[in-house]
Amino acid sequence: MSRNSEIADLFRKIADALEIKGENPFRVNAYRQAARVLGELSEDVEELVLSGRLKEVKGIGEGLAEKIQEYLKTGRMSKYEEAMSGLSPELLVLLQIPGLGPKTVALLHEKLQVNSLEDLRRELDGDRLIQLPGLGPKKVEQIKKGLSLFQHGQERIPLGQALPLVRHIIQELAGYASRISPAGSLRRWKETVGDIDILASSSSPDALIKKFVTLPEVQEVLAQGETRASVRMATDGFQVDLRVVPEVSYGAALQYFTGSKAHNVKLRTMAAASGFKINEYGVFKGERRLAGKTEQEVYQVLHLPLIPPELREDRGEIEAALSGKLPHLVELSDIQGDFHVHSSYSDGTDSIRTLALAARERGYRWLAIADHSVSVKYARGLSQDSLKQKLDEMDRIQEEFPDLRLLKAAEVDILSDGKLDYPDSLLARLDVVIAAIHQGFTRNVTERLLKAIEHPLVDIIAHPTGRLLTGRSGYQVDLEKVMEHAAEKSVALEINAYYDRLDLDDTNARRACSLGVPLAIGTDSHSASTLHFMELGVAVARRAWLTRKDLLNTRPWSKKQPVQKSTRTG
Repeated sequence: MSRNSEIADLFRKIADALEIKGENPFRVNAYRQAARVLGELSEDVEELVLSGRLKEVKGIGEGLAEKIQEYLKTGRMSKYEEAMSGLSPELLVLLQIPGLGPKTVALLHEKLQVNSLEDLRRELDGDRLIQLPGLGPKKVEQIKKGLSLFQHGQERIPLGQALPLVRHIIQELAGYASRISPAGSLRRWKETVGDIDILASSSSPDALIKKFVTLPEVQEVLAQGETRASVRMATDGFQVDLRVVPEVSYGAALQYFTGSKAHNVKLRTMAAASGFKINEYGVFKGERRLAGKTEQEVYQVLHLPLIPPELREDRGEIEAALSGKLPHLVELSDIQGDFHVHSSYSDGTDSIRTLALAARERGYRWLAIADHSVSVKYARGLSQDSLKQKLDEMDRIQEEFPDLRLLKAAEVDILSDGKLDYPDSLLARLDVVIAAIHQGFTRNVTERLLKAIEHPLVDIIAHPTGRLLTGRSGYQVDLEKVMEHAAEKSVALEINAYYDRLDLDDTNARRACSLGVPLAIGTDSHSASTLHFMELGVAVARRAWLTRKDLLNTRPWSKKQPVQKSTRTG
């Protein structure tokens, strides 16, 4: 594992500190973009420095490159120390609390000497907070709810952060194990996970355990035995548990430790009714083992097909399996294109050509380049002239890619009055119009979304609830009304595959599909290196019971019907 995330974290903290101090927003955003670039970079930043290629990375200018080199050489970054002057690291954590913006944090720090979560809790229990200018009972109540949400979020790891780590660990351990796999909620592709569980079988459990606890990324060994070990990783303090089981029990253990608890309880109840016993060691009839080496064996004993891990939530999957009505879930290989990708024209880091090359490598047949519209200043939203310039460039680049259709798209802001950020004459030039809310989260959100759906040129509503897994609960929106209207107008709702959004979630995506709403996955990628977020969107779709017929991404591009209604109605 590289030091990319380490330096990205420093840049994020610099941005947070500068924002609290009221610095120029463009400087703040430069550090935020650099943090995102480093966090998403597939190459090791140290290798880039050694090869002299660091400045070639889009979003890393000369000044930022010097700071990176300083840190790699000395272990210190003077800009970080300067930005943090007068602030405690704990103060920055407050910015992650929904409802606490930089101005409010600065006010709390200046007037009440709030420097940490503990200080904030103290003031929330008192009466001084409500007396500050700009605050009041309603605002204080919002902060309390935000703090509760933040504390709950701290207990869970976003799937998109857990996956790279567990894959790295499995790669390191593969040579010591005959079989190895993630388990738990991660294997079910839940949007957030608790501790990371890994299950393995090995002819040399001692060697496997020893390798695991001595990985360079391990910060602390919490427990170590002959067949089990728990460690805390240096990266974000994630806890990872490894369990080693005999080969003959591997399938039963994988099924058992994948869960969910509710799914397993129902299986055990079914087994007991037939005179069997199911546990992590196998399926037994008295003392005789009937199955356990593979998961498929476990389900076959109960006359069930192998149920995909994503469906194992006791939401009707066992009943569907018994009646032969399990859906054939959409696969990543079914995806023909991505509806939502940003280029360097707005706040993306890669050129249109670079994005096109990456899409072609993934085997896509089309790719929608959807940059921000003019009102989103912090994301370098495109003016009308800049958008026209981009569309002209796309025409030129399209000639280089006869096997990949580049779709002219825009993520157009829905303004406070429900109108769109570009005139109809410009929207009409686009293949795909994606409407989205990025500002005014507390102002008539439902009405704005409904008005956007009414617009004859809107194809997709992006990230419909506006939530962020690590810091925002989402808009106050009547989502049922929005879904019903989207179904009526054949406007698609997005499954935003960015790891911190995953919006719509699986429950809402399943409901939308049942109403006949078209559904479209967009990665919201800001670089070619994050087009792989598509697998997270597909995971949401699979957890929502969607088939390839239920997603617009599985279809060839049609100019006559840029967004076609889902064929599934229930």
